[in-house]
Amino acid sequence: MTAPDHPHRWISVFLDAQAAELGAARNTQAAYGRDLKDFAAWLERKGLTFAGAGRDDIETYLVFCDTQGLSTATRARRLSAIRQLYRFAFDEGWRAENPAIQIRGPGRDARLPKTLDVPEVTRLLEAARRSGRTPEDRLRNTCLMELLYATGMRVSELVGLPVAAARGDPKMLLVLGKGGKERLVPLSPPARKALSEWLVARDAALEAKRAQSKHLFPSHGSAGHLTRHRFYLLIKELAVAGGVSPAKVTPHTLRHAFATHLLANGADLRSIQTMLGHADVATTEIYTHVLDEHLSELVLTRHPLARK
Repeated sequence: MTAPDHPHRWISVFLDAQAAELGAARNTQAAYGRDLKDFAAWLERKGLTFAGAGRDDIETYLVFCDTQGLSTATRARRLSAIRQLYRFAFDEGWRAENPAIQIRGPGRDARLPKTLDVPEVTRLLEAARRSGRTPEDRLRNTCLMELLYATGMRVSELVGLPVAAARGDPKMLLVLGKGGKERLVPLSPPARKALSEWLVARDAALEAKRAQSKHLFPSHGSAGHLTRHRFYLLIKELAVAGGVSPAKVTPHTLRHAFATHLLANGADLRSIQTMLGHADVATTEIYTHVLDEHLSELVLTRHPLARK
């Protein structure tokens, strides 16, 4: 196959293939597009193109990114985008070799995910039950928080849930995750109760408006359901109402709390990996470090000899 004659065509064809073959998320595509356009602009200033750049050019670009003060995570993501572009180009016959295949990445900062302890999560759940302008709002907020903590879903998975998945008092939810992969997550009794009560209120509200929606959490916006941004603001409001530092609370910290609390109570990594939808168990293993850090802190602060 003949290579495109313009860098932006390389990028668009590559991203289209990512979306079609791998089901790449829209946010992932947007990030790769920005990264590759930055690399293309840098190559153009050097009088180069994707077709003519070599390994030394890519490494020089990464050094340039470092001098610009970009974080380790950003530089690692940019290299990942470049690697995938050239892997695609090699597979399509646009390049006879892959100049990025042996380049080592900068690695990621060894930062442990932020999480919440059980009392903090309890205060958030209590805040959800009493926060909202109407009884319907309070039932929705309770359902959102109970489902998030009970399942460890990503926020995009939670707000986009179809109402069909929640019918019939299910003991497990079918979740559509990254790359279009489906998984089943079990529901706790409090989550099932919150879901059942919200469904009654939701259906009644839609019937009163003579409206219909395929989403569990419908909204008037273009997406048709509660947006990630609105839920992010909501969880901050609940943190304030529950007396938990808003700086500690995001939808993702509830996902981390789900995994950390399961691990602390004896769940095995493979089960947690399955419920979180991690492709690699190595991603799930980060929670063992969170638990180790927490146990070390307990010894240092609660052991009688340590206090002395």
